[in-house]
Amino acid sequence: MARPFFSAKTSLLTLSFSILVGCSATPERHNYSETAHEALTTENTALFGEPQTRSEVLLLEDIINDPFLDELTKQALQGNPSLQKTALSLEASAWNIKSLRGESLPSASASLSAQESSDSDTTYSAGLSVSWQLDLWSKLNDSRSAAEKTLASDAETFRASQATLVGNVMKNWLLLIANQRAIDIEQQRLILLETNEKLIIQRFRNGLGTLEGLDEAKTSTSQSRADLAEYQETLASNQRAMKLLLGDNKDFPMPPSKDYPEVYVSLDELPAQDLSARPDIRAAYLAIEAADLEANVAFKDMLPSLSLSATLSDSGPSLRDALFVSPVWSLLGQLTAPLFQGGQLKAASEIAKLDVAQSYQDYRSTLLTAVNEVEDALGQEKVINTQRMHIRDALTTAESNLSLYEQKYRGGLVELSDLISAQQSVYDLEAQLDTLQYEQLTNRVDLGLALGLGVKNP
Repeated sequence: MARPFFSAKTSLLTLSFSILVGCSATPERHNYSETAHEALTTENTALFGEPQTRSEVLLLEDIINDPFLDELTKQALQGNPSLQKTALSLEASAWNIKSLRGESLPSASASLSAQESSDSDTTYSAGLSVSWQLDLWSKLNDSRSAAEKTLASDAETFRASQATLVGNVMKNWLLLIANQRAIDIEQQRLILLETNEKLIIQRFRNGLGTLEGLDEAKTSTSQSRADLAEYQETLASNQRAMKLLLGDNKDFPMPPSKDYPEVYVSLDELPAQDLSARPDIRAAYLAIEAADLEANVAFKDMLPSLSLSATLSDSGPSLRDALFVSPVWSLLGQLTAPLFQGGQLKAASEIAKLDVAQSYQDYRSTLLTAVNEVEDALGQEKVINTQRMHIRDALTTAESNLSLYEQKYRGGLVELSDLISAQQSVYDLEAQLDTLQYEQLTNRVDLGLALGLGVKNP
């Protein structure tokens, strides 16, 4: 029987040495996680005031309440190929963490062999070995924790991808409605222009008009036909884009209504929000923690490691005798420490510390981008509200002006060209007001994304 490699005295010395070295197993570094949290708190207070208790959880789909749109977003979350590929990558990463957990557990293997020669009987040999690397400095635990933080960061990135996909579906759906409404306005304009053109032709034949007026009418009609063709192709292009978002090449049904949906009117009606709900910020914060744990692992690579192994073996002329009838066992403890590797381990540790600092800078960039997106969305909301108010007033004035011109034209007080100009002004303002309404609705979706609103699970 083989004797253990370590005596009790040697084991005591090893333990004492381990405790001494363990005191410096985690180096002192700047706490970037705490700094990142303080930066987030500062920006939240600057944007939204003092922290408030969130009364309810608002989802991105709640901004626009429409059953047809809900079905579209559900279909996109289930069918979009890029999103499904990311989900499969997350699943693979989860299995990788399970593999890392096994590194801190003992491993065992068994062997059985048979040897036969011409001048002797068959000899059977059997063996069982168990090995275990002791996690003295929690290096394996840090490595596993870093992988778990990375997986959590990737999961937050996946949530961000889900929200972006849903936001794109919502905005594309609004664009389809806007395109339909633009086509309707242009078709009404074209009908009026064609009617005016026929009237001008009749007047020209009767000697009441000029050739310039006739050419001008034909030009306006042709331009309207060209614009209508462009709007129709834009609508078809957006339908194709929606197919890509949904991950389905089947014919896409148009929204059942040409009216814009009801949405939250202003930020005041939103539940209390803060930037900590944004998945990209959460992902960046988890990346800092993962990098910090990786830096711990790189530092602990320079520390000694202790592994234990035990073997049990036997051999005999029969399979029964070889299966541990009178086995021989041995126990080996091995302490190893890096002495000289050309400064590679030290360099790796310094690089890992710089990775932590880089992760913090990535977090700062993500946070600044988030703040900018919220401020842009809020600024756009104010500008569009102001524009809509003025354009609505201008449209009211233009419609009143058109009524006056129609009355004066019937009385022979104004030229037909003046009436046509008044008509064109009304259609132009209607189209402009409709575009502003579409822009305001899409800006609400952008505001929801900027605030980090989540999505429903498909």
